[in-house]
Amino acid sequence: MTQWLERQAAVRDRRGLVRRPFARVACEQFIDLASNDYLGLGADPRVAEAAAAAVSLWGAGATSSRLVAGTTRLHLDLEQELAMLAGMESALVFSSGYLANIGVITALGGPGTLIVADEHCHASMIDGFRLSRSRTEFFTHNSVADAARLLADRQEPRALIAVESLYSVLGDEAPIAGLLALAEEHDAVLLIDEAHSLGVAGAGNFQGRGSVAGTALAGHPNVVVTATLSKALGSQGGAVLGSALLREHLVNRARSFIFDTGLAPASAAAALAAVRIIRDEPWRAGSVRRNAAALAAGLAPALTGRGAAVEPTTGAVQSITMPSAESALAATQAAHTAGVRIGCFRPPSVPDGIARLRLTARATLTPKEIEDSCAVLRRILEELP
Repeated sequence: MTQWLERQAAVRDRRGLVRRPFARVACEQFIDLASNDYLGLGADPRVAEAAAAAVSLWGAGATSSRLVAGTTRLHLDLEQELAMLAGMESALVFSSGYLANIGVITALGGPGTLIVADEHCHASMIDGFRLSRSRTEFFTHNSVADAARLLADRQEPRALIAVESLYSVLGDEAPIAGLLALAEEHDAVLLIDEAHSLGVAGAGNFQGRGSVAGTALAGHPNVVVTATLSKALGSQGGAVLGSALLREHLVNRARSFIFDTGLAPASAAAALAAVRIIRDEPWRAGSVRRNAAALAAGLAPALTGRGAAVEPTTGAVQSITMPSAESALAATQAAHTAGVRIGCFRPPSVPDGIARLRLTARATLTPKEIEDSCAVLRRILEELP
């Protein structure tokens, strides 16, 4: 085993795929274009104070699984207000977004369920497909026609279509309206991961409530939504939203809910405070999108000559294609040295196998931070071979 581990380490090093956790320090002076704290709520005093009050009242942990003694009033209030925010009938909170996806997919899957999934689905969904023991087919990214082709040959009595509303690497939107029509035609469940959409997407009175809220998909019997509490909500945990019947099924069948210690009360309280802020301060979602567009515009001069571009997206994520994994890592390190933190996505984290820089806009970025970070990144990109 030791020799095999050494060979694996050498391969990663040779391919420029070594990953190491980077330890942040409190009050560091970086421009943050890497984290998923889209609305700036991770350090919001109202969110932090809610978490501190929950620790004082309930202690540091949930103490057990949700079905034993790990459910508090905070968990139930969070589930109710999450469902209302997203326009769904019911919600069930898990201890992470990863476990929420695994829980719902395995509980709805099995040999009698065909899963038809977008090829850019997140790793948490892919792991759920594998654990579900369902026949799984992947369709061309964002192609409703290709998904329809796969469903046409279905032999299984049940079917599940799996997508992200906003994709985590490219930041592009899924054609969820067309996929809902497909789900209705084939009596399938449309599973939509709103991890990068909740708190950021939405229009009109539904700004910040995600891609589903305020549309024909909200509360639709064929639609199931998953979400994370650790991105726009600035906390920790995940949730599955759908019908009350689905919630009851998950409570009894989702192994990642039944056999896992419940979400810590502090995280539940923090997420609940964040849900209320998103509801009451929809301007934050608009700020994210404006700042994302400003980043794209600021980087355009460095990319035009290379035949590339950063296209403004509906959400926070901006993606820049890089020549290689090595160049992506070098650019990330150079930006870090200059005081700008950006994301470095290399295989296997990128579904298309192409290394990318990922920039995430936040509502709390100032015009000067955007201007300064774009100046740093333009210089780095212009110096690429």
